[in-house]
Amino acid sequence: MLEQGTLLYEIWVSRWALLQGVGATVLISLLAILLGTVLGIFVGLVLVYGRWVSRFAVRTYVDFVRGTPVFVLVLASYYLLTQIGIQLTAFQAGLIALVVFCSTHVGENLRGALQSLPRGQSEAAKAIGLTFPQIFVYVLAPQALRQALPAWINTATEMVKASTLLSAISVAELLLVTRQIVARNFMTFEFYFLAGLIYFLINYAIERAGKAAERRVALPS
Repeated sequence: MLEQGTLLYEIWVSRWALLQGVGATVLISLLAILLGTVLGIFVGLVLVYGRWVSRFAVRTYVDFVRGTPVFVLVLASYYLLTQIGIQLTAFQAGLIALVVFCSTHVGENLRGALQSLPRGQSEAAKAIGLTFPQIFVYVLAPQALRQALPAWINTATEMVKASTLLSAISVAELLLVTRQIVARNFMTFEFYFLAGLIYFLINYAIERAGKAAERRVALPS
């Protein structure tokens, strides 16, 4: 039997709340990474291959978002969208903010990777009759992936860290759940240390998976 008042006892009592918080953190981070990557690919392609009007618009979007703190984006998504009649849950508003933030970083990483590739490859692909989607999928994307993957891994870990900001709008992710537990048992150091350890393990898993992906797509030496 666990003795009442001990750390293990409090962890056991709070196990379902902690699991719920971890699940919410993993879910919103995963959705932000996946949706932000899809939007970021579009952003990167427009920055490199779009017409000047679309490049200007997307560049303005990227610079504005990257120059705005993520916390401000979260609050704006939750409060400002409501003011213009868009009713969202706290989870949805927070997810939008993280997706927007993630897309700008992914887009900039992809832009840099694509612009570093020799232009002659695209011209050669056009010469043999490939369309632009075919050129991107078969020629450009595999090479750009190798260069952009390390930066993408860093962005993915940043999304996990940024998910903690959603506690400000009452999303029941790990940090908010930890605060609620601490308010009940006053084990401040122990439970914040536990939360930090869980965040570390999530980011460590992302990093190891990313390193494995880097080895898989690396050119043979």
